[in-house]
Order: sequence, then C-alpha cells, then structure tokens
Amino acid sequence: MSENNIEEISSVSTTDWDKDTQVLPRLQIIDENQKFTEELPTYLEKWDLQDAGFKYNVVAVFGSQSTGKSTLLNGLFGTSFDVMSETQRSQTTKGIWMSRGRGMHVLVMDVEGTDGRERGEDQDFERKSALFSMATSEVIILNIWEHQVGLYQGANMGLLKTVFEVNLQLFQNQSNKEKTLLFIVIRDHVGSAPLDSLAKTFQADLEKIWDGLSKPEGLEDCKIHDYFDFMYTGLPHKILLPEKFNEEVANLRKRFDDPTNPNFVFRPEYHKRIPADGYHIYASSIWDKILTNKDLDLPTQQELLAQYRCDEISNAAIEVFSSQLAPFKQPILEKGQTIDELGEKMKQYRQEALNSFDKNASRYHQGVYQKKRLDLLAKLNTQLSVLFVGQLKNLHKKAITMFNENLKAELKKPNYVFAGAVEDCQGSARDYFLTGAKAIILPDTDWSYTNELSILEEEFNEVSNTARAEELKKMTKSLTKQVENELSEPVALTLNHATPDVWHKIIEFYKKAAENGFNSSEEELGDSIKDHKLQSWIILRKKIDEELADTMLLLKLRSNFEEKFRYDEQGLPRVWKPQDDIDAHFKRAKDDTLKLIKLFSKIDLKEEEDLEIESTEDFDFDQSLTVLSEAKQIDISNRFKRECDAFYLEAKRSIVSTTAKIPSWAIAAMVFLGWNEFMAIIRNPIYLILFVLLITFGYVIFALNLWGPLERIITTVAGEATRIAKERIADSVEKAKELKHSTEKDKKE
Repeated sequence: MSENNIEEISSVSTTDWDKDTQVLPRLQIIDENQKFTEELPTYLEKWDLQDAGFKYNVVAVFGSQSTGKSTLLNGLFGTSFDVMSETQRSQTTKGIWMSRGRGMHVLVMDVEGTDGRERGEDQDFERKSALFSMATSEVIILNIWEHQVGLYQGANMGLLKTVFEVNLQLFQNQSNKEKTLLFIVIRDHVGSAPLDSLAKTFQADLEKIWDGLSKPEGLEDCKIHDYFDFMYTGLPHKILLPEKFNEEVANLRKRFDDPTNPNFVFRPEYHKRIPADGYHIYASSIWDKILTNKDLDLPTQQELLAQYRCDEISNAAIEVFSSQLAPFKQPILEKGQTIDELGEKMKQYRQEALNSFDKNASRYHQGVYQKKRLDLLAKLNTQLSVLFVGQLKNLHKKAITMFNENLKAELKKPNYVFAGAVEDCQGSARDYFLTGAKAIILPDTDWSYTNELSILEEEFNEVSNTARAEELKKMTKSLTKQVENELSEPVALTLNHATPDVWHKIIEFYKKAAENGFNSSEEELGDSIKDHKLQSWIILRKKIDEELADTMLLLKLRSNFEEKFRYDEQGLPRVWKPQDDIDAHFKRAKDDTLKLIKLFSKIDLKEEEDLEIESTEDFDFDQSLTVLSEAKQIDISNRFKRECDAFYLEAKRSIVSTTAKIPSWAIAAMVFLGWNEFMAIIRNPIYLILFVLLITFGYVIFALNLWGPLERIITTVAGEATRIAKERIADSVEKAKELKHSTEKDKKE
C-alpha cells in the first residue's frame, strides 16, 4: 500500500451519530443456500459508499448461535439486523447479512452463528463463512460469553482453529503479510474474574491452538502475532444490567467511530486495499473460489479485481475520450483540413482520460494499475496516432501547395532571382510544416515526422526542378529568339558579301550573341550554359543553311558574278566595246565566284581555337561544320556555270548590236516611204500615244540591256503557247478518232 493510500485510510472520518437518524437497509449478501447476491452494487449506492474509495472499513462478527451477535452489532453500529426473541432460542441470522454503520463509512457483516442445531454437524458453511470473513474484513469481532472462556467448544476454539488455518492458507503465497484484528468481546462479564486474567487465559488457548496447527512449508516457525493482532473488551449482562450494558456499548462504539481514540480499531495496516466501487466484485470472486474449493490466494483475487475494475474504468475513459475526438475526425481524415489547436486538444483530452483513470483505478493493486495505465496510454495513443498521421499528411499537402503558389507568385515579380525565390518559398513552406508537426508531437509516444519531412523535401525538389525546367525553357526560348535576331541580319550580310575571312566574322557574331544571352548567374543556369551555347550554334547552323540553300546560294553566286563581270572597279555598269576582252573578264569573274562554293562548303575554325562545343548523342559538332557536300558543290557549280553562260552570250550580243550600222540611203528610203504613216500617227492621238509607249519601252530595254531576258521570256511564252496548242490539237484529233470509231460501230450494228 502506498503512503498516500495509508494517509487516505487513516484519515477516515465519520459523521455525528446523533445527527444521523437514518435507518439504512440491510442486505443478505450470501443466503442460506450459499448463493452470493447480485444486488450488492445497488446497495453500495444506497449506502453512499460507491465513491468512497479507500475511505471505508469492513467488520465481521461471528460466534456461537444465539449469543447476541446481531444485538451487539445493532448497538455498536446502529444497524437493523434481526435479533433473537427473548422467548425463543432459535437461529435468526441465516447466511451472511450486510449493512452500513449509521454515521460511519463501515460495512458490517453479520455472519450466521456456529454450533446451530439447524445445520447440526455440517461445518462446511462455518468454514466457508470464516474464509469469506477473513478475506474481506479488516476486523473480526468474536462474540463469546464469560463462562465459555477456557472451554474448547463453548469458546469456539474449533472455529478459531479454522480461522487460523484459513489465515495461513491466505498468506502462505503472500510475501507481504497482512494482519487481521481479532476483537474478542467477552459478554456478561460480571467482574468475578478480571478482564486481564480472562484475556491471558484466552490468549494462551489461542497460542496453543496455533502451535498445534499443521503449517504449510516455509511457515513452520511463524507466530500467531505475525498474522493477528488481538484486542479484548468486556460487556456487562444485558438483561441484568441493561443501562450499564448500553453505556459500555456506547463507549465501545467510539473505538470504531473516532479515529482520534487511542484504541481505534480500524488501523491502516488492517485495510484490504479494495476500493469501495470494486468491493462487490472482489467479494463475489472470493465466494466463487470458496464454493469451488480452490485454494484461496488473496493477492490473486486482488489482482483479478484490479484487472476487472481497471478495464471497466479504462473503457469508460476511452469512451469519453473517443467522443471528444469525434469532431476532429471528419475535417482531418475526410476533408483534408488542418486544425491549429489539435496538438493542445490531443494532449488535453489524453490527460483528462488518464486523470479519470488514475482517480478511480489507482486504489487497486498497484502492479495491475500501472500495467493497465500503460495499456490505456497505448490505446489512447493509437486513436490519437490516426489524427496525428492525418494532420501530418494534410500539413504536407498544404506545404506543397503553399510552396507552389508562393513560387509562382515570386516568379511573376520583375527582376526576380530564381535561386533566391526557390530558397525563400521552400523555407517558409518547410517552417509551416515543422511548426504544425511539432505542435502535434505528444510526450510518451514514438511519433516522428522525420520520414514525412524527408518526403516533403523530395517533393520540394521535384517542384523546384519542374519550375526550373519551365524557367529554363522560357529562358531558352527567349534567348533563342534573341540569338536569332542577333545572328539573322549579320550572317546574311556577311554571306552576301563573302570574303576569305567570312567564317571568322560569323563566329564572332555567334560568340557575341551567345555571351549576351546570359543575364543570369552560372549557379542558376548550371549545365544550361553549355546547352545554350549548343542551341546558339544550332541556330547559327540553321541560319547558314537557310542562307546557303540552293536557290539562295545561286542568287549569291550570280550576284557576286554580276558584280565582278558587269560592273567595273568603281561600281559602274560596263558598256561592252568591241575592243574589250570579254572572255578574260568572264573567266576571272566565274573563277572568283566558284571559289565561294569551296569557301561556303565548310565552316573554317582555324582562327577559333577557343571555341568549344561538346557533342551529344543527337549532335555531332564536327559533322555540323560541313555545309555543302562534294555532290552538292558539283551540282551548284554546274548550275551556276549554265546561268553565267547566259551573261556571257548577252555581252557578246550587245557588242554585235553596237557594231552593226544601218546605211544612210536605207535611212533616207525609210523616211520617204514611211512619211505618210508617220504623219498618220502624229495626227491620230491614239496612234501617237502607242508610238510613244513603244519607243519608251524599247529605249528602256536597250538602256538596261534587257534584250536577253526579254528574248528568253518571249521564247518561253512562245514555247508554252506552242505546247498548249499541240496538246489541244492532239485532244481534238483523239476525239475525232473516237467519234469516227463510234460511228462505224453503230453502222455495223
């Protein structure tokens, strides 16, 4: 028993006897058929002892039949047990009755008397009632007559021997021996023999009986005082000295009623450590063991009682606890919400459940109580862990959502730094999760949010990587457009006016465009710097391919050829004269132009030693340097030669046209013969306008030396018209043949 319990028991206080006039009901807890009642819990409530805890005591009385046991109890405790009629000596108490002492927290048991003629030699119930009284009572009142002292049967020495044997049976398996007080009341003490003398005689008989007992193994040397304390008192004759009897009973009552009395009988060391609300279960289990003739092991009964009651108290606490948690389950487990005060509420409700359990269960067997308390704590934590896990997952989801939304908002701001934005947003989301997670960690649990935090940080990285990829994609797109704009015009102009260092110029444009594209730190871009250089190179190659496609390349070659062949060093158009060496000019211009094909065929990096672009699985840098294959170079050369031959023929024709002269007589003949027509044209406005247009058109063609192109256009148009005419004639002939064939077929039919 703990010190707290000893204090609690020793401080039992009672009400004033005179003020409490209530007659409390009595209950037969074991009937004459040895059946234990089921009404004891109800009567404990009627007696206001259900919530008394340890603040109650139990006293039992037994002795020979018709010795006034019930009368003594009624006088001492104000009970209402049936008493024997003075005109008839017969059994009044059958079985075991119980009531509460008036004005006291005392349960009083009136046990059926021994040596009754009704039971005869059947001592089975005597032994069972002795067993029951010993196991459930703190004080046993032994009621005997003065003249029975020194007698074996009259003084109930046989019954006492049974009590002693039962006591050894109770305590032989118990290391911490509990004492029981035997309170011997010597009735009808008239004073012929002093009380001390009677007590010594009775005590000697008791010790003699004890020494003669067959003691269990290990208890051979035990003494009677190891298990029992003894008190003796005497009462005068009730019939001869009724007033004196009542006066002594009233004095004796103080020893049961007043804790300050030096001879107070209900001492803490006698208490059975059974809380009042569990007494009925304990008493019932003791009686069941007695009936089945099993060895009575008192500690086992106390542990069984403790287990039963602790389970009941625990279940009641859990039921209240579950109802308190119910409002949190739907928001957290179904709606995915987080509750700010969840941690405090969980701690509060768990502590309330434990306090409720401690209040009602700590009075039972300490070993069982502590074990059941741990079991209750585990059950409470199990229910709470569901909310803990749910809240943790909801915090996880909200932290990810918070990180996503905050990062998007940061990336919409002007002049943001991506790495800094990610770090700030991740830090605030992580702090939100940690604050919520730490708030729901309870003591006495093995809960942890480490794994959830690890998963959360992995998801943070995934989200930031996705955002980084999107950001780089957007940046790459922007840079690509910027590079395209910066390379497009310079590359086109450089290729249009190609010089031997054309590739060096183009590479310089590339380097400038690639470097100007990086307006972020290398820490942010990382490997994307290499990727950007690669993408810039691909853009450059694409632009080169566009500029050096067949049609564009031929235009560049022709433009270069025309510039060298048809224009002089001052950039003025040449007017070919018969003395000019057209063949030499033509050959020089053609050879210089053909050199461009070789120059354009491969990007020259001899002067670009610092240019490094790594190849990838999908890209071969060395292969990308080749612009025109050998076959393509030959094809372009042939096509260019055919085009430049036309320029050569045109130059030749212009010389022929300028060298041919019309004779003077021919001019005079033309004027004479065409005078009338000339006058008709001058007089007719329509003819005049047409004549002026023809003259102007002819002059433009002559001045721009477009006779060759005009000739080719006329030739092409004439050829196309001829082709269309031939196709239509062929179609007409074919239709005629079909018509003829059809007519002949009809005639034959």
